[in-house]
Amino acid sequence: MPKIPMCDRCLLYAHNPYLVCAVHLDGVDGNSCLDFREDPNAQAEELWQPEGATYYNGELILQPQQRRTQQQQLELLDWHPMFTGKCPQCGASFDRDYTARVHWDCECGWMDDTV
Repeated sequence: MPKIPMCDRCLLYAHNPYLVCAVHLDGVDGNSCLDFREDPNAQAEELWQPEGATYYNGELILQPQQRRTQQQQLELLDWHPMFTGKCPQCGASFDRDYTARVHWDCECGWMDDTV
């Protein structure tokens, strides 16, 4: 029987292994149903995901472990040249290609290879 996912939430769903619904006994052809009526008493679909993971387009994606706390990340936005374009020690400006950098070395001696 071609039952579609929305059948479980339909007011006309038969909840019977031999019938799909009161209107389309054998189910529908295709991915949608013109006779769909939302059942107000149907249980809402659970949107559960494990800690440290998120669903994107139906696929479970594990989030990378963070090296820094949220507070440290916010502080980094205020001083690191990746975000400011300037050396935090002497204030010298980096070239405009700074978004593609991996190593941050300034003529004054300041350097940061951790970002």
